[in-house]
Amino acid sequence: MDKIYVNDIRAFGYSGALPEENVLGQWFQVDLTLLLDLTIAGSSDVLADTYNYAGAVAAVQQLIQQRSFNLVETLASEIAKAVLGTDDRLSQITVKLTKLTPPVPHFAGNIAVEITRDRHHLNTPSPSPLSLN
Repeated sequence: MDKIYVNDIRAFGYSGALPEENVLGQWFQVDLTLLLDLTIAGSSDVLADTYNYAGAVAAVQQLIQQRSFNLVETLASEIAKAVLGTDDRLSQITVKLTKLTPPVPHFAGNIAVEITRDRHHLNTPSPSPLSLN
């Protein structure tokens, strides 16, 4: 299977288990690995024969900015479902979601979760988002 990599998608959002994360917000970074057959695009040189990754970027940014979850695992799962839903040609996705500045005392690093999902995950129910009020 062929792959398209879409890296360093950034958006500001309000997901996190701590109350201050839901109020102050923080930056998230997302890297995607999209699996699909690129045979036709490789020989046609026609944009319509490949996946338009601009749709993935928009879906990721919109989800981070407009929804809030306690866990990065949930946010990553919702990103996977949202992007898989943008095009039937996508067979699988790997989402690496990085919280760039986690609120951990005396820790200057970041944390990340990486998940892999396929099309059958599109039918799993989504959790109710947290209120941003």
